[in-house]
Amino acid sequence: MTVVDYSVLTKKKPEKGLTYGRKRMVGRGSSGRITVRHKGGGVKRLYRVVDFRQDISIPGQVDAIEYDPNRTAFIALITYKSGEKRYILAPKDLKVGMIVVSSEDAPLEVGNRLPLNKIPVSYSVHNVELLPGKGGQIVRSAGSSAQILARDAGYIHLQMPSSEVRKVSENCWASIGSVSNSDHNLVVIGKAGRARHMGRRPSVRGSAMNPVDHPHGGGEGRQPIGLPHPKTPWGKPALGVKTRRKKKTTNVFIVRRRLKK
Repeated sequence: MTVVDYSVLTKKKPEKGLTYGRKRMVGRGSSGRITVRHKGGGVKRLYRVVDFRQDISIPGQVDAIEYDPNRTAFIALITYKSGEKRYILAPKDLKVGMIVVSSEDAPLEVGNRLPLNKIPVSYSVHNVELLPGKGGQIVRSAGSSAQILARDAGYIHLQMPSSEVRKVSENCWASIGSVSNSDHNLVVIGKAGRARHMGRRPSVRGSAMNPVDHPHGGGEGRQPIGLPHPKTPWGKPALGVKTRRKKKTTNVFIVRRRLKK
């Protein structure tokens, strides 16, 4: 079992005015019924209100780098000159005491937020908007970043963490740098109990079931699935099948599909 290096975090309790309790409905739909298997339980989490828009244009000082149980990245507590406090996604190399600015003429430094048309080509960005003014929606997970490749007719070409190249309006805002906690993908959970604390319920292989329970089930001893392609428990194709709608309206913004690994 391995853990992330938490020595970079500030030893303090979460900001009380920016947190609230939240009932977990993991894996359940609006009717309360289970719609996604293998999810549920887990320890209680206090929700931190993170500002993905950063629509305040005055400078703010980083007071703390904190852990957030609701996301893979760390968060930073910012105190602005007006006295207001907000949480933002903490980029890599952001330190306590640094100043962050969200402005069209902000310096090109880690943590600052600008419109994409003000950021030079080849820069790495995160917490990128898809619609101007809506707040960051993509590139928010630990260690991720998108690279600005080109400008073209009011759009910015971004290379996503998945290697997909996508067009985003030049009026959308983004934060400079990559997201913190880049070692998150190296963590080894180590034991079943730790997974249960994270809200992950056990998963059973289809090949270990009976034919009545799963298309992969049955056979004497350990047998192959007996099918040309794997299937879900409900008989639909699985693993490697494209699920994106062919006529999805946002397809026009995709310049290049992600590379197959």
